[in-house]
Amino acid sequence: MCRNIRTLHNFEPPASGDEVYAAALQYVRKVSGTTKPSAANQAAFDTAVAEVAHATRHLLAELVTSTPPKNREEEAIKARARAEKRYARA
Repeated sequence: MCRNIRTLHNFEPPASGDEVYAAALQYVRKVSGTTKPSAANQAAFDTAVAEVAHATRHLLAELVTSTPPKNREEEAIKARARAEKRYARA
């Protein structure tokens, strides 16, 4: 999984359209192997991003969970702590 794609499910507030689009863009970039497609491939690239974003919005709308929503700020603090531990120099 691409490290830049973040979990979007079960957060309060719910994932925004911009977050869904950013995740779709990262996914298509990873799969296509390019961050900037050529002019010949731009339409296919843009269509793929739109379709992945659409499917992601539908997925997020239909997922159910019994756990309470996570707090974005708390999860960000936990992620920073994990990163500090991972990249700590001995």
